[in-house]
Amino acid sequence: QVQLEESGGKLAQAGGSLRLSCAISGRTINGYTMGWFRQVPGKEREFVAAIRRNGASTYYAASVKGRFTISKTENTVYLQMNALKPEDTGDYYCWAWDNRSNYWGQGTHVTVSL
Repeated sequence: QVQLEESGGKLAQAGGSLRLSCAISGRTINGYTMGWFRQVPGKEREFVAAIRRNGASTYYAASVKGRFTISKTENTVYLQMNALKPEDTGDYYCWAWDNRSNYWGQGTHVTVSL
């Protein structure tokens, strides 16, 4: 079973940048569609970005398109976050999908201050 471990979340200023990482172990990354979701207290977890197994296609929520970039290497998925806004604050979760099951990391927290 794949294990996912996020890192990189911290306090950042509006207009700044952060890069989140998701380290994958237990399985090869090429077996999964990978992505990022985020959640704030009292709200449902929402989609942020995804990348297909072959890396050829990426998808973004309208709220982050043009500011965030998802990418991957052999065993890590990244979320480059630029032009941060206070509304980007939340817990960010790494996600993997093998066409049968969803897998989640424990999350990493991002706070964006004015």
